[in-house]
Amino acid sequence: MELFTQLLTAAVASGTPLLFVTLGGIFIEKAGIIQLGAEGLMLMGAVTAAGVYLATSSLPVTLLAVLLVGGLLGLLHAFLTVTLRANQIVSGLALTLFGGGLSAYLGKAITGIPLSGAVPKFDFGVLGQVDLFTLSSLALVVVLQIAFFHTSFGLHLKAVGDNPATADVMGIRVQGMRYFAVIAGSMLMGLGGANLLMVFSPTWIEGMTTGRGWIAIALVIFARWNPLGALAACWFFGFLDTLGFRLQLAGSTVPPYFLKMLPYLLTIAVLILVGWRTQHRMSRAPQALGIPYIREQRF
Repeated sequence: MELFTQLLTAAVASGTPLLFVTLGGIFIEKAGIIQLGAEGLMLMGAVTAAGVYLATSSLPVTLLAVLLVGGLLGLLHAFLTVTLRANQIVSGLALTLFGGGLSAYLGKAITGIPLSGAVPKFDFGVLGQVDLFTLSSLALVVVLQIAFFHTSFGLHLKAVGDNPATADVMGIRVQGMRYFAVIAGSMLMGLGGANLLMVFSPTWIEGMTTGRGWIAIALVIFARWNPLGALAACWFFGFLDTLGFRLQLAGSTVPPYFLKMLPYLLTIAVLILVGWRTQHRMSRAPQALGIPYIREQRF
């Protein structure tokens, strides 16, 4: 029982950074915008968290700084894709390259400096200690699930992502909704990077996300644009990630490189399976995803 509890706790800790990023991706894509800059946003969130916390020792100030940086990068992506109607895939890839390069430059002076004890933890008895980020992510899942599927805001967001021309005729501010979704979702992606650094691996290392941003983009599809699905998908990935580490500690003869690859391989396999099983069903993806909206345009 103790081993199971430890494995579950570690899986949740590993999956929580991904959960923030996946929820941010769902938010953005529901408005019809593709955001492939998750990896860069995570790295910028992580290096911002490391630098600001080491300078101030204040968690609230650190989180505000992370949200600000994520929001500014989201604003840049929104300006390029919504206002200038630039290619969304190219803009996202550019954001990933920019975030990766800038974070490496900014993080040179703080590489290897630990941030232990930065995030408070709460004792939940048999479940062990749960950190503030994990509790916040669970609350966020509930809030977004209600907002997306049980409020007028969610209906407007879905209309903007499915048919922006019709939404515009109905009086919904398409550009405003898309700007808000991209900025808010990018903030969540930055928080995912901060969570990864401050809880899961509390030391800044260049490229420390190791592809988690790309996995989160895949998990948006795996979760079928549903926050509860994102929770299950991210904890599944976290479990696989933790399982490989535990097998190494147990003296497994399986090559460690294969164990590190295991979560990524199985995630891809599950995506292929889900795609195959749903190929003849109606996709739950926003119908105008990736399509720039030009006023007076009709779909």
